[in-house]
Amino acid sequence: MLKSCFNRFVYEAGCDEAGRGSLAGPVYAAAVILPDDYLNPLLNDSKRLSEKTRYQLRLEIERDAVAWAVASVDNGTIDRLNILVTSFMAMHRALDNLTIKPGHIIVDGNSFLRYRSVPHTCIVKGDQQFASIAAASILAKTYRDDCMNDLHQAFPQYGWNKNKGYATPFHRRAIKACGISSFHRKSFSLLNEQLDLDF
Repeated sequence: MLKSCFNRFVYEAGCDEAGRGSLAGPVYAAAVILPDDYLNPLLNDSKRLSEKTRYQLRLEIERDAVAWAVASVDNGTIDRLNILVTSFMAMHRALDNLTIKPGHIIVDGNSFLRYRSVPHTCIVKGDQQFASIAAASILAKTYRDDCMNDLHQAFPQYGWNKNKGYATPFHRRAIKACGISSFHRKSFSLLNEQLDLDF
């Protein structure tokens, strides 16, 4: 069972992102404040859950959370600023959209760009330890998956409904055969051999 919180005496927001390593599409982030002593035996790192369980948990998180928000940053901004900065930007946007402002933030990973004057704690593999970070990972992942499924309708050649923009062999072959779309991240290594692409 995941821990309910890191700091029990304030509203604590868990933050995580999805899509950081993808070759295409936006990066998403979520911020979630759960009730004190919240328990859900299914909650876990989104990568350890089936798609069906992730979407089931999304409904439960949105129903049970004290506050939650999801935000994104587009691929053009990722190319302009870099993926680390834009991951933090997406988290900040999610925090901005919370209806209750947190007194403490816990973030999955080992780095974070300070949000206003709110103290934060970085926790490596935090989505496997704390319920609010796991909840944020699930919201970020499912909302990003929805986005990539929608983009797949316009660009079916890349298989984004299955690979969600990540560097699968199928996706790389499609880039090689078809070139890039307006949603690809030009600053990323889109092909292993880095052929000349029509940017």
